[in-house]
Amino acid sequence: MRLYFCRMASHKRAIILMNLGSPDSTSVKDLRKYLTQFLMDERVIDKPFLLRNFLVRGIIVPFRAPKSSEAYKSVWSDGGAPLIIISKAFQKEIQKNFEEPVELVMRYGNPSSADVLKKLHEQNSELEEIILLPLYPHYAMSSYETAVEDIKLAHRKKNYTTHLTTIKPFYNNEDYLHALSESIKPYVEKDFDKILFSYHGLPERHIKKTDVTGCHCLKVNDCCHMPSPAHNFCYRHQTIFTTEAIIKALNIPPEKAEQTFQSRLGRDPWLLPFTAVRLTELPKEGVKKLLVVCPAFVSDCLETLEEMAIQGKKIFLNSGGESFELIPCLNTQPLWIQTVTGWLKNYLNGDMTMVYNEHAVRIS
Repeated sequence: MRLYFCRMASHKRAIILMNLGSPDSTSVKDLRKYLTQFLMDERVIDKPFLLRNFLVRGIIVPFRAPKSSEAYKSVWSDGGAPLIIISKAFQKEIQKNFEEPVELVMRYGNPSSADVLKKLHEQNSELEEIILLPLYPHYAMSSYETAVEDIKLAHRKKNYTTHLTTIKPFYNNEDYLHALSESIKPYVEKDFDKILFSYHGLPERHIKKTDVTGCHCLKVNDCCHMPSPAHNFCYRHQTIFTTEAIIKALNIPPEKAEQTFQSRLGRDPWLLPFTAVRLTELPKEGVKKLLVVCPAFVSDCLETLEEMAIQGKKIFLNSGGESFELIPCLNTQPLWIQTVTGWLKNYLNGDMTMVYNEHAVRIS
């Protein structure tokens, strides 16, 4: 049963959409700045500060910044980074449906949490509530959690009295799954050998750290299918749920679908199987026509447009594949705009289904 409450007047509320972010330009200097901010996040590289500082500033960033600069150049346009362009277009479409201001924040880079919170409070001295929608379908400490904690920290530092309301991860929401299914449907209606669901990877230790039971994730046989409170914060479980729901919704034969993880960093154990490895193996297994979808992202970005559409395609074709097609993210598809608009309007009308209560986000 849904409970409805009387909400405050619309001019006392604001909406923030939050995404990952991108560097300000493709220059090596801006990539160093962006990568340093990103990788120094203790929820991304969860090592002690001194070790993290040495690894990031002394080894990773000097090595990766020039390579990342070239990668971004391959997908950059006059308007900037694809993630920024798409996120701004998405924000504009959502704003059309609301009197409340709809702002965009990037966890790394610009616009920052601090800058947008300042802007909202300067524009409206009567502001009482900010509704935060992190644009991550699945819960991970290095994505959803760090986004929420970043804006909470910026909010505390300035002692704002506005109430922060957070939209939950939506990996299992029926409307999200419908929008995602519909975006994939035209591609699976064509001839293909396999569809690969490639999610951003995580170190196994992150999965264990977000296990609120301390004894379930990666410890119990078939842990992602065994009911547990750990699933509320388990990225692996949530990605598997999304994949299986889409396969069922689209009636994809199980043998024609597979889930993998991309973007590994470092030598620690990461979630398996690795996308890059499977791209080399699939042609040898008879998979010649491959579809790839990346449901960890709602907006196309470096990881989809460069890592998969360029590098992944090259790996697959060089390994004997014949066709490789990347299915776009939800981006600004009308059904996705309608879905998010519905969530926000439902909450503004008193529906608490999609929001966390004040203490629901994992304390890490």
